[in-house]
Amino acid sequence: MIVSRLIALSVVTAIFGGCASHGPAPVEDRGGSAAPEAKAPAAAVAAGDRVGFYTVKKGDTLYSISLDHGQDYKDVAAWNYLENPNLIKIGQQLRVIPPEGAAPVAVAKPVSSIGPVELKSAPAASGTNTETYKREPKGGKQPWSDEALAKARQGEPAAKPAEGKPAAVVEKPADKPGATGDDVDWMWPANGKVLATYAEGSNKGIDIAGKVGDPVVAAAGGVVSYSGAGLRGYGNLVVLRHNANLLSVYAHNSKLLVKEKDTVAKGQKIAEIGSSDADTPRLHFEIRRQGKPGDPQKFLPPR
Repeated sequence: MIVSRLIALSVVTAIFGGCASHGPAPVEDRGGSAAPEAKAPAAAVAAGDRVGFYTVKKGDTLYSISLDHGQDYKDVAAWNYLENPNLIKIGQQLRVIPPEGAAPVAVAKPVSSIGPVELKSAPAASGTNTETYKREPKGGKQPWSDEALAKARQGEPAAKPAEGKPAAVVEKPADKPGATGDDVDWMWPANGKVLATYAEGSNKGIDIAGKVGDPVVAAAGGVVSYSGAGLRGYGNLVVLRHNANLLSVYAHNSKLLVKEKDTVAKGQKIAEIGSSDADTPRLHFEIRRQGKPGDPQKFLPPR
């Protein structure tokens, strides 16, 4: 009996002794029994949903992306801080609209007559006499003259223009009813017959027949946005910007006669017909509004 009690006491002591030799296991809050799923950074998720950005896909180039969004590739490169336009990666997010505060697209326009001079108060600068600015007019439009300028600086009302000699006014041309070309005066870029017409999804423009060396002319006045061979399938290519919305595209040329940022006039020879990236000599011609191709024959005059 004594032996049995000693054995039982030893077992109990061993059990409690073993428990006492280890501290309590630390409590770890894991937020649930299952490990949470990995989440993408908030910035990456937001980037995929942002308006005005494009995700680079296989086969894209900066030139093709820019053309498809109606932008100059140099502007797109600048907006995205790209030092080399040829280095973009699949999955990369590119801004394809101007950031807030960016300068508007520069398009050459005819010089108009000088309009009225607008006088505005200058902002006070550090260390200047602010009373001088307070005495100057807040704004107003007066014909230019030394007398008007002197009186404006003295805080006196400038003399009104003499009767019968109103200030020059530049009027905005009236919109053409039903115009599809945003008031751009179009002409045919080549004289050959149409080999292929516009077809949404398969042909983004029209193909015009010609012989190697035949002239290609600007279908409207504008500024050269691109001149080169960096767009696959277009060969030697010229792109003209006519206004903030409209571009024209001239492809498959044998020779390019203009360079980027050149200002060209309607009817000016800009290239020569060729067969670069084409089976036969031809001019592939497109008109794009905000990057989206449209049927050029709806813009061009009938012939």
